[in-house]
Amino acid sequence: MPGEHALADFDESSIAAVHLLQGVVYQDEERVWPLVLNYRTRLETYFNRIGLRLIIDESEGFAFLRQLDDSELAHVRGYDQLPKLVHKKRLSYEATLACVLLREELRRFEEEEVEHTRCVITTDELFESWKVFFPESEDELKLRRALVAALDKLEELGFVRKISREPQEWEIRRILKARLSVTELEKLCEDLKAEASFRARRTAGDTHE
Repeated sequence: MPGEHALADFDESSIAAVHLLQGVVYQDEERVWPLVLNYRTRLETYFNRIGLRLIIDESEGFAFLRQLDDSELAHVRGYDQLPKLVHKKRLSYEATLACVLLREELRRFEEEEVEHTRCVITTDELFESWKVFFPESEDELKLRRALVAALDKLEELGFVRKISREPQEWEIRRILKARLSVTELEKLCEDLKAEASFRARRTAGDTHE
């Protein structure tokens, strides 16, 4: 129609850009991953302009975006006017616990496993570690449902991928290493143990009332 602006010629790097804005891009995404690598410089320039940093870990096979932090922007004028595009999501106690247990399993896998390239765990295996953090009086069926709900949430965030239903198996994605360092893992473990102890004491107190 007259007066409308014509679209610019299609730029293939925009495919990678949109996927990155949606979340983590993995090496096994055969259509997108090569585009991320081929247009790395162009993508870095574009995302830097809107206050984002492109992180590519070729050895681990993933790429993602993070918000530029205050220290990176301290000596650059104007960027403080940009609204944040990537927001930190506050996870529930259950999702945080699942995240920590999965990260610990990934660390164990990397230290001990030599035959397989993917770290896979079943819901049943994870549940054995999960239930330790809840009072013994808790209903196991309810706890299992809470675990599956937490795993579903982490799948939305790209931290795990369900690869089978019977038995229910999950691949732990290596992005967890970038999102949760060993130091942060250890601190979270201590915090979760303290929270579990508090919940157990509270439950015991409620029982005796």
